[in-house]
Amino acid sequence: MGEFTEVSKIDELKSGAMKTANVAGHQILLTRVGDKYYAVDNLCSHMKGSLSQGKLEGTVVTCPLHGSQFDITNGRVVRWLKGGQMSEEGKSVKPSKDLTVYNVKVEGDRVLVEV
Repeated sequence: MGEFTEVSKIDELKSGAMKTANVAGHQILLTRVGDKYYAVDNLCSHMKGSLSQGKLEGTVVTCPLHGSQFDITNGRVVRWLKGGQMSEEGKSVKPSKDLTVYNVKVEGDRVLVEV
């Protein structure tokens, strides 16, 4: 088990918003959906695009580079590249890889992530 580090105050992140945090050498994407907070790798597992520059729809974040999509609740690939879930183009370039998910907890007005 890692150590919990403060990455945000609860009022700094509205529902549907994203922000990045650098914790112990990890670039983390912190998101809020409703009253829940999620933390995953910020860099897309395809070509290291910054997911924080992408689009968050519900609990799915889309990479701005090639359209890969990930579920922020579990880090799983929803769609690998824009051609489809496991398109032939995507398979030939690089196999899909889920994002690392980090534990998040709220203490008072602080949002903490375990790394």
